[in-house]
Amino acid sequence: METGFIGLGAMGKYMAINLSKAGYLKTVFNRTTKKTEIFKKEYKCLVSNSPSELATRCRLIIISVSRDQDVLDIVKQLITKISSNSIIVDTSTTSSKTAKKATDLLKKVNSHFLDAPVSGGVEGAKNGTLAMMVGGEKQVLKEARPVLNVIAKNIVHIGPTGSGQATKAVNQIMAAGMNQAVTEALAFGEAMNLPMEKVIKIVSTGAAGNWFLDHRGETMLSGKFEPGFKLSLHQKDLSICQSMVGSISENALPIIEMTLIHYKKLIDDGYGDEDISALFRLKQANLKK
Repeated sequence: METGFIGLGAMGKYMAINLSKAGYLKTVFNRTTKKTEIFKKEYKCLVSNSPSELATRCRLIIISVSRDQDVLDIVKQLITKISSNSIIVDTSTTSSKTAKKATDLLKKVNSHFLDAPVSGGVEGAKNGTLAMMVGGEKQVLKEARPVLNVIAKNIVHIGPTGSGQATKAVNQIMAAGMNQAVTEALAFGEAMNLPMEKVIKIVSTGAAGNWFLDHRGETMLSGKFEPGFKLSLHQKDLSICQSMVGSISENALPIIEMTLIHYKKLIDDGYGDEDISALFRLKQANLKK
């Protein structure tokens, strides 16, 4: 199925590259044209000047952007030109409410929306090994799956519209918890003057072993915080989680609240574009005498 891709950011660029290599990518759109021109030189595809123009060229469209309003603005442009029975797959991280609004807009033109946020970071996007959690109609996912298999190794249909984004919220809260635990524990070990390479090696083989320790432990100890997953984007995602919690309970979730406070401090200090493992900076500072 010929596919259009919107959003050539850190994740989107590599998803689009993999689609191009597999022969599915027909056209791309990005808000800043410089990225599309660079992409076009290396990969054979059309450059669309707007989402509405892109909608005239393909029936399957994948979105990868940063903000809820960006998704809705794009969908509003798509529906002006989109063909009946088209499929929009949104891999961005937004609220469940945004997914439901987008679905309602597309129903008016007899088309379909899947909220399909992904996890796995830039590494997963490069390697086509992302995890994708999908909300929407199961039959629509079945039709889009051959294309989505190119960018995601594990694709699970969670349930109706919005459930993909709710599942991503679960993922982002867990990611915050792992970040808090790993950065604090390693800062403690460092302050205890332990041989940290040996510590990571043995701890990673036991019950406390996890992806974040395996992929970020050594880099954070050496003071390298190249993203991965930008701290400012995780802050955005956790703010969405915070609002979702507020819709179901008067009680806050401590991991979300604590991490947002820590991230604000790091962003104010100029570290927003670093990997989320830059939280290690605060943990180190907290343990200094």
